[in-house]
Amino acid sequence: MVSSQKICILGGGFGGLYAALRLAQLPAANTDNLDIVLVDRAAHFVFSPLLYELITGELQSWEIAPPFVELLENTSVRFRQAGVDSIDIEARSVRLDDGGILEYDRLVLALGGETPMNMVPGAAEFAIPFKTIDDAYRLQEQLRRLEAADPEKIRVAIVGAGYSGVELACKLADRLGEKGRVRLVERDKDILATASEFNRQAARQALSDRGVWLDLETTVTALTADTISLEYREKIDTIPVDIVLWTVGMRVAKAVRSLPLEKTDRGQLKMTPTLQAIDRSEIFVLGDLANCLDADGKQVPNTAQAAIQQADYAAWNVWASLRDRPLLPFRYQNLGEMMALGTDSATLTGLGIKLDGPLAYAARRLTYLYRLPTLEHRIKVGLNWMVSPVAQWLKEG
Repeated sequence: MVSSQKICILGGGFGGLYAALRLAQLPAANTDNLDIVLVDRAAHFVFSPLLYELITGELQSWEIAPPFVELLENTSVRFRQAGVDSIDIEARSVRLDDGGILEYDRLVLALGGETPMNMVPGAAEFAIPFKTIDDAYRLQEQLRRLEAADPEKIRVAIVGAGYSGVELACKLADRLGEKGRVRLVERDKDILATASEFNRQAARQALSDRGVWLDLETTVTALTADTISLEYREKIDTIPVDIVLWTVGMRVAKAVRSLPLEKTDRGQLKMTPTLQAIDRSEIFVLGDLANCLDADGKQVPNTAQAAIQQADYAAWNVWASLRDRPLLPFRYQNLGEMMALGTDSATLTGLGIKLDGPLAYAARRLTYLYRLPTLEHRIKVGLNWMVSPVAQWLKEG
């Protein structure tokens, strides 16, 4: 009897989960002696581009954070809920934080990035990152507590005016309305440094319409339980604040930082165009961990869109490497940018299209519906999106 070939996928984000699902769909994956395990410390996948909608109640948590066991129920992929303690690339084994050890013939590293919370004094204690469902719950709880106390103003500071910071600012401003005083802090001269000018201008207008205060060329020097200290042109002001959200910085996972593999100055793993780690062809790298150049030598951004595309290539290349089939060099296709700008507006650019406002908001929703991880989940969410407005109308009527 031929022993199973073990494929271990670490990280259940867009890269890891989608690679696992794609692997399960490949020829004879269910009967070809492949033992596929997906490891993540959380019980739920998070469709992070829609995480902001939890703040405003536009979506429910089950829609954007389904359990891994549910998504993998009808596949050959096993799910193991655990954190990664260490990786021994010579022994080809992974030690989990629950004491378990997984051996592998092929390893897919898709652990994602962590938000470093030690950049300024007080950030780790008093700021909230916004990457996980637990982060969203923590923010929701603080908002409910403040709203119940009914202060004159609820003061929110968001550190970082990239996509995450801008989307958070617009959503929070819409939720809080006249009660909110939302401040967006950015060390650069403008918001959305990597965005197109169309998206940047639409975002500036959305922030202005909502009364969001912009602190450009400003750095955070310290946080306390109820203050934030900002430095602008060598002058430091300490102002009161109720909530601080931290959206800047990226640090690779600890288990990856210690690996004896080629890395960039930022700690990302260098890789071949076939998504394999340098000099370790049995290790594939996806998402935020990857310093990825595609088949044309172009730098690939660390975005959800790129990770989903990498997942397709990685799944094929993992399977092909076990079956002496040719591996495919990754070719990235930039399908454009989408960004929510509140509860009824968004921007969408790409493939020659530029949209903003409610039409872009609807197009963004439909695009993300299509990108949800499984057909079954798409159907459940899509039906709920169709039924909910009718139910709400009947309730109000």
